[in-house]
Amino acid sequence: MAHTLSIGEVPKTSGVPAKTIRYYEDIGVLPLPRRAASGYRLYDQPGVERLRFIRRARSLGLPLRQLKTLTTTLNGGPRAGFRPQLLSLVRDQLAAVKERVTELELLRQQLEHILQRMETSVSQRHAGACRCLETKSAPARDQRPGESAANS
Repeated sequence: MAHTLSIGEVPKTSGVPAKTIRYYEDIGVLPLPRRAASGYRLYDQPGVERLRFIRRARSLGLPLRQLKTLTTTLNGGPRAGFRPQLLSLVRDQLAAVKERVTELELLRQQLEHILQRMETSVSQRHAGACRCLETKSAPARDQRPGESAANS
């Protein structure tokens, strides 16, 4: 019989906490493992490798819902679809990250502009209400960079 690990041993080799492993099983991201006569979960090497894959995918921001669909392929579904599905997930995540980087760059520019105005403006120091965060081209109040007024 192949070497198996208990739920207490798997976190050490996979880097995934036992509580998270149980959660992944509950929501169907991981298949339910075999059980020992005592009722303890038993994980084989492919199960541990799958956990490592999921941990890495999550660290890249890939959503659990899509990972569930993807790992179903590994649970006996047609494996030919695995790589194209993973490729699509990675492309989508990269696009989302690029969009977020653009939004953060805009935010950085706005903050630098405000900071420069605050540091160089003497007249604002004694004003009753600080208007230093206002700019002629600032987004609408309570609106985040990258949001349009229609999205608010």
